[in-house]
Amino acid sequence: MSKQDNKDGFKPFIPASKNPPEFTWVAMVIGAVLAIVFGAANAYLGLIVGMTVSASIPAAVISMAVLRIIMKRTSILENNIVQTITSTGESLAAGVIFTLPALFIWQLQPSLTTIFIIALAGGILGVVLMVPLRRALIVNEHDTLPYPEGTACAEVLHAGEEGGKGAKLVLGGLGIGAVFKLLTDAVKAFPSSVEWEIYKFKNAAIGMDTLPAMLGVGYIIGPRIAGIMFAGGVLGWLGIIPLISFIGDVASAPIYPGEVPISEMGFHDIWDNYLRYIGAGAVAFGGIMGLIKTLPTIASSFVGSVKGFSSSGETTDLRTDRDIPMTLIVVLTVLFVGILMFYPSINVGIIGALLLFIFGFFFVTVSSRIVGVVGSSSNPVSGMTIGALIFISLILAAVGQTGQAGAATAIIIGSVVCIAAAIAGDTSQDLKTGYIVGSTPKWQQFAQLYGVLISSIIIGFILILLDNAYGFGSEELPAPQAVLMSMIVDGIMSGDLPWNLIFIGAAAAATVELFGIGSLPFAVGLYLPIHTTAPIMVGGLISGIIKRRTKNKEELEEKNERGILLASGYIAGEALMGVIVALAVTAGVAFPEETIFGPWVSLIAIGAVAWYLFHTANKKQAK
Repeated sequence: MSKQDNKDGFKPFIPASKNPPEFTWVAMVIGAVLAIVFGAANAYLGLIVGMTVSASIPAAVISMAVLRIIMKRTSILENNIVQTITSTGESLAAGVIFTLPALFIWQLQPSLTTIFIIALAGGILGVVLMVPLRRALIVNEHDTLPYPEGTACAEVLHAGEEGGKGAKLVLGGLGIGAVFKLLTDAVKAFPSSVEWEIYKFKNAAIGMDTLPAMLGVGYIIGPRIAGIMFAGGVLGWLGIIPLISFIGDVASAPIYPGEVPISEMGFHDIWDNYLRYIGAGAVAFGGIMGLIKTLPTIASSFVGSVKGFSSSGETTDLRTDRDIPMTLIVVLTVLFVGILMFYPSINVGIIGALLLFIFGFFFVTVSSRIVGVVGSSSNPVSGMTIGALIFISLILAAVGQTGQAGAATAIIIGSVVCIAAAIAGDTSQDLKTGYIVGSTPKWQQFAQLYGVLISSIIIGFILILLDNAYGFGSEELPAPQAVLMSMIVDGIMSGDLPWNLIFIGAAAAATVELFGIGSLPFAVGLYLPIHTTAPIMVGGLISGIIKRRTKNKEELEEKNERGILLASGYIAGEALMGVIVALAVTAGVAFPEETIFGPWVSLIAIGAVAWYLFHTANKKQAK
C-alpha cells in the first residue's frame, strides 16, 4: 500500500489505489429489489410494534450469495453498494410510518404523488445534508466514533465467503414467515391471534399473536428489552384494564372519550377507548425522556458536526475521499424545500419551509453523529420528532395556522424532519462501512440517493394498501408512533385530548424511569395489545436461553448471527405476504372469514417455528 493510500494511518480493506467494480447496474438492480423487500417489511413491522430493525447485515449476506455464488462476482465494494441501497429503504420506511399515517387517521387520504414528494424530500435532505459532515465524522473521528452497525456490517462483508450459508437462513426464514402469514390471513387455516379471559378476573385477558415476525423481533432485541415491553403489556391488560372495568361498573353514563358506559365494554373496548391514550402518554414521556437523557450527546454532536462543515470543502485525489459535488447538494436542497413550499397538496408556506430547514438541519447533524456513539437502534428519532412536532405545532398555532389544515402542515414538516434524521443516521453508518472496506464515498452517496428514489416510489403504495386492508390505528395495525404524533398535534391544535389519561400514562413511564429503567420500551408495551408483546417476549427468551447456555464468546457470536439472520427472514417473509394479502383485499379478493382449525393449532404451529429458531441458532457448527 502506498503512503497516499495510508495518509490517515488507516488501511481500508481495498486500498484507494485499486478500483474494483462498485456502483454497477447489477448492484442497482439487486439493491432496488432488496430495498423494496426490506422497506416493505420494516413499514409493516413498524406499523404493528412501533419499531424497525436494521436491514444492512441481511442485505449484505443475501447480496454476497447472489453476487459471489450465483453470478461469480467478487467485488466487496459492489456488495457494499447493494447493502447501502437496501438499508436506505429500511430507514426511509421508518421515517414515513412514524408520521404520515396520521394523515390517513384524519381521513385526509394523501395521494401517491404527495407521499412520494414528502418521502423523497426528507430522504434527499437526509443524504445531502450529511455529505459535508463525512470527513469530520467518519474520517477524522474514526477512532472515537465506532458506528456499531456500520462496523458490524463491514465485518460481515469481510467474511464474504460465508455468505451462502447465511443467505439460506434469511431466505428460509422468509419462506416460513410468508407461508405462515398466508395460512393465517388468507387461507384461514388457523387464527393468527389467540386469547383467553382469566377466570373470576373481569376484563383481564392474556393473548398472543401467533406470528413468526414477532418472535423474530423479540430475538433481535433480546430478553431485557423484550421483558420490559412485556411488563408494559402485563400492567395494561392485567392491571389497568381490569381496574377501569372495576371502577366503571358503577357508572351508568359514558365517561369521555368512551361513547358507551364502561359496564358495557369488554377488554378490547377499554383498550381502544382508554388504555391507548394512557399508553400514548407513556410513549410521549418515554420519547421525550430519551431525548432529554441524550441532550449532552446531542449538544456535543451538533457542535462537532457543524465544525465538519468548515472542512467539507477540502478535496484530495484519493478515490476513497471523493464526495458528490457541493453544487449538487445546494441545488437539491433548494429544489426540494421550494417544492414543499409551493406544491398544491403540500404547500407548507414560507414559515413552514423555514421551520423545516431549521429542524431538519439540526436533527440531521445530531443524528449523523449520535448514531456513531449509540448506534442506529438507539437513535432517538421518534423522540426528536415528538420534540420537533410540539414546537412546530405551537409556532404554527401562534401564527394562526390551526385546525385540520394547520395539523396537516405540522405533520408534513415533522415527517420530512423525521425521514431526514433517519436517513442521515443510516447514511453515516453506511459511510462508516464504506470507509472500512475502502468504498468510494461519492458512489455510496449516489447509491443512497438512488435508494431513496426507489423507496419513495413504493412506500406510498404500501401505505395505501395497508390502510385499505386494515386501517391505521386498528387492532391489526395499531401504528403506535403515528397515532401518538396525531394525538399530540391534534391536541395542540384543537385542545380536546383526554389529558388526564395522557398524564396517567406519563406518570407510569416516569415511575419506570425512577427505577433506573429506560421507559420507552415499557411505554410501547403499555400502548400495544398484550397479544403483540407476548410473542416478542418468547423470542427474547429464546435469545436469552441461548446466551446463558453458551459460555464461549466466539461461539455465542456465531449463534447470535445465525439467529438474527433467521429472525430477519421471519420478519421480511411475513411482512411481504401481509402486503400481498392487503393488495388482494384492495383488488376485491374475498378470503374466508371462519378459520378451519382452532387456537390450539395456532399455538402448536408457532411453537414449531419458535423451536426451529432456537434449534437453528443454538446448534454447534461443524469445524
